[in-house]
Amino acid sequence: MSLTQQLAKFTATTDFDDLPDDVIAATERRVLDTMGVAWAGSTAPGCEAACQTILDEQAAGVSTLWASGEMTSSRGAAFVNGMHAAALDFDTVYERGSVHPDIVTVPAAWAIAEQTGASGQAFLTAVALGNEIACRLGAANLHNKGWFYTAAHGVFGAAAAAAKLLDLDAEGISNALGLALSRAGGSQQALVEKSLAKRAQSGFAAEAGVFAAQLAARCFSGPREAIEGKFGYFALYGEGDAEVLIQGLGRDFEQMSTAIKKYPSCTANHVPIDLLIGLAVENNLEAADVDEVGIQLSPFAYGLVGGAFDPSANPQVAAQFSIQYSAASAIMRRRLGIADIQDNAVLDPDIAQFIAKVSVDIDDANSGKFAPATVRVRTSDGEILERSLEHVPGTPSNPLTDAEVAAKFRDCAAFGLKPLSDVDADTLAATLGGVSGRENLGGIFTRVHDQ
Repeated sequence: MSLTQQLAKFTATTDFDDLPDDVIAATERRVLDTMGVAWAGSTAPGCEAACQTILDEQAAGVSTLWASGEMTSSRGAAFVNGMHAAALDFDTVYERGSVHPDIVTVPAAWAIAEQTGASGQAFLTAVALGNEIACRLGAANLHNKGWFYTAAHGVFGAAAAAAKLLDLDAEGISNALGLALSRAGGSQQALVEKSLAKRAQSGFAAEAGVFAAQLAARCFSGPREAIEGKFGYFALYGEGDAEVLIQGLGRDFEQMSTAIKKYPSCTANHVPIDLLIGLAVENNLEAADVDEVGIQLSPFAYGLVGGAFDPSANPQVAAQFSIQYSAASAIMRRRLGIADIQDNAVLDPDIAQFIAKVSVDIDDANSGKFAPATVRVRTSDGEILERSLEHVPGTPSNPLTDAEVAAKFRDCAAFGLKPLSDVDADTLAATLGGVSGRENLGGIFTRVHDQ
């Protein structure tokens, strides 16, 4: 049995009752988080144009665009919701494989679940299985050749989740995974250039995964050795390790290492942000109290966020991938939330002035990705404040509390196409948090938008 067929069998034969309670609970938590960041991201640059492109097709309305309540095709909804969820870089991340699984799998699964009238339990099962495949592909790939792995791995997770909800058997799911190989892609060049294409790539993957499953449902065949074949995924995308992909499948859940982000920025910024907010609050620091901020990052993190801050082309994306901007916001505002990555906040001249005080160095001895990191603040009276942190906030080693997850959802819901009050946000969160008890997912967002 090929690797593709083994993944297909796992997906076909695993049901809600087979999943551990902690996997279901974590999946529910990440679904809520994904919906929240998508809501907030719906007004980010580029999203309106892409959304209107989908709506202009006048496709049959079977699935909901979460942030607007409009109905469109399942593939169109998967694309738009996936793009919205990626737009603010506030989504979940599986660090080991450099993949953001939920922004691809959740939109794909929700679109098909609405179309088919699937139950909440069926939806959560599909998300959990799709995420497991995406995360395991991330763990198994040994070398990144420049692919954007959220899209490249994620399309397989989306295809598996959609195929599960279409009630395909193992053969059908194998075909869906094989077809997904033909649509796997995404490039880190979009990230390097800080272009809007980065946020579209998760949407492309969600849409492609849905389409692959829909084709498979009509007996369209895909290669059986899509993963390990001569021209399969491992050969083309990163010299994968078959043992890592399959070992413990169905027993050990890699997705449990997925982190919920605390801040709407690249994860490489998160440890310094957390440390600097803590120092600012504990020492009652104002901008004038600080003469210098020094930050030490791993080579990996520095490569993502250590460059000079230049907001001229795209202020929001520049802020999300700048440790200098993140440090300035952390000290001056004692926060970095969605309000702090809006253009008016990013282009604040006081921030630009403070950034001149921020220096960033590479710690060559640091072999980690996003942690550990160290910050050092020299105050105007000569005091040195230094602090380090070993684990990124939101990871299993440093998890967010339920209160922090709820606060993040409220912050997200206060933005987007339809800003919600805290009361309405809590009501929606309670509905999404109870999705496992629903017979179907229809009308959840329609009711919010009809208020």
